[in-house]
Amino acid sequence: MRDVWTIAGMAVLTAALATGTAVSTATAADVPALRPNVVVILADDAGLTDFGAYGGEAHTPNMDALAARGAIFTQFRASPLCSPSRAMLLTGMDNHLTGFATIPEVLPSEQRGKPGYTMALEPGVHTLADRLRKLGYRTLMVGKWHLGEEAGAMPQAHGFDRSFALAASGADNWEKKAYIPYYKGAPWYEDGVEADLPHDFYSSRFIVNKMIAYLRETDQSKPFFAYLPFQAVHIPVQAPAELIAKYKGRYDAGWDVLRRERQQRAEALGLVPRGAAMADLPPGYRTWNDLSEEDRVLYAARMEVHAAMLEAMDANVGRLIEHLKTSGQYDNTIFVLASDNGPEPSRGDDNATLSAWHHVVGYHVGLEGMGARGSWGFIGPEWAAATAAPGAWFKFYATEGGVRVPLVLAGPGVAAARIDSPAMMTDIAPTLLEWIGAPLGSEDKGIRPITGRSLLPVLTGKATSAYAEDEVRVIEVSGNTALYKGDFKITRSVLPLGDGRWRLYNLAADPGETTDLSVENPQLLTAMIADYDAYAKRMGVLAMPEGYDSTAQNAKNNIRQMLANYPWLYGVMGGMALLAGLVVWGAFRLLRRRFRRSVA
Repeated sequence: MRDVWTIAGMAVLTAALATGTAVSTATAADVPALRPNVVVILADDAGLTDFGAYGGEAHTPNMDALAARGAIFTQFRASPLCSPSRAMLLTGMDNHLTGFATIPEVLPSEQRGKPGYTMALEPGVHTLADRLRKLGYRTLMVGKWHLGEEAGAMPQAHGFDRSFALAASGADNWEKKAYIPYYKGAPWYEDGVEADLPHDFYSSRFIVNKMIAYLRETDQSKPFFAYLPFQAVHIPVQAPAELIAKYKGRYDAGWDVLRRERQQRAEALGLVPRGAAMADLPPGYRTWNDLSEEDRVLYAARMEVHAAMLEAMDANVGRLIEHLKTSGQYDNTIFVLASDNGPEPSRGDDNATLSAWHHVVGYHVGLEGMGARGSWGFIGPEWAAATAAPGAWFKFYATEGGVRVPLVLAGPGVAAARIDSPAMMTDIAPTLLEWIGAPLGSEDKGIRPITGRSLLPVLTGKATSAYAEDEVRVIEVSGNTALYKGDFKITRSVLPLGDGRWRLYNLAADPGETTDLSVENPQLLTAMIADYDAYAKRMGVLAMPEGYDSTAQNAKNNIRQMLANYPWLYGVMGGMALLAGLVVWGAFRLLRRRFRRSVA
């Protein structure tokens, strides 16, 4: 640990001497005391190949520059949903041990309140902020929290000195407004107190503005931990008009073409072997030619906004980097750049309940003003599958498109490198702790242990892999499951797209999960299922209710919350039910009268 900490300090000292910048009163002997700052940048619903460094079309020069000077991971996995990934990132623990086995929006009633499924960070679960604050760090957070919905569950209760946090799974990017019926409003909290947004609010700009303000306002003599979970590119997909215009026409060829382009760039970058079979679209999804000309224009525009939203995020990341350079803190700062899960497949034009709610709150899904205030932008499952390429499917599922996402680590003591070692979301926290020379364990028996592992050996070239060939790595969220062992993976997907059956793939040869080897290699499948059963018992994974369907559960939970948010709907629905009953009764009486006449 101390070796890397010393390297970090020496990097700062060398840079300072080269530029003539004063380095406090430190001498070479004091260099190990210069703990590096930590910046964690988390994109929301970005696919593996969305960032430019990974082959995306969006203009992301600032994030690409971090990738160029740091370690770019090719085999990193998150969970398929946001809250579990965020809990894993901040704690270094398996999601079932944190309280966020899944997200509230898809939680079935049978699991509600059970250990690991409480939808709150449970007692004994400590975050990076908890640990770093004890080491003298300023701990700062701005952006999407989604690790609790009450004021007392906000970041200030979990180690953050200053925070401006969105409690919900998402919200409007232009104003303080809910994005789905599950929420009555957009619950933003500053230091645990409900807060308003500025009149010129745009999420990515605001997140960086507020973080820079916190950096200026807090004790400059202390190192800092800055956590910036952006809303980009979560629904509603929204972006400034001048950025959207830059992508006009870029996606007119459609998602089938984009999937092939992303696959080819992934091959060129070495993310998949050349000639690897391309993942199929999920069953029942549309080809570009299935769409009318009008819908092609509409859907191409949706993807233009998506690219613009990524660029807006990157531009604001660039402003943060410039601030750190200007203030002399850049060279002694560790950067983490990742996405919480794969792309979002949900649509806003195929659900009557959602459309009715849009009408009530003032959203539209049309072409005019797409991406602007009042627009409920989305890309849908086909574009999501394209942006997840070369992986299969997307968010919600533990297929590669849902869990294989970008990870970049850059900072003092780490050279530019491509890292092919397996890595998990739980590995980020222990990596950062070891990087700064902090203890990974705790003498406090009330603090639950970290389950992830440090990636520092592969970052410093002391190891080629953080995991042994026969070690298992597991992801499970709401029944969607993946277990990795060497080159092999077993995966299980639930309804509506999955059938609950285990499948076996050799990812080294088939990263698109196109050829199930279960029948060909039943012994390996059985052994890996036994590995999963042991994991599930150890982590307290609950079985899903019979026939569980995540989309149906989401709809059910949204309706329940919508009725709680808008009690007057009970009266409306009751009136509609009464009217429907009267209509049915009237029709029944009319038919009965006619039947009797015909018999007579």
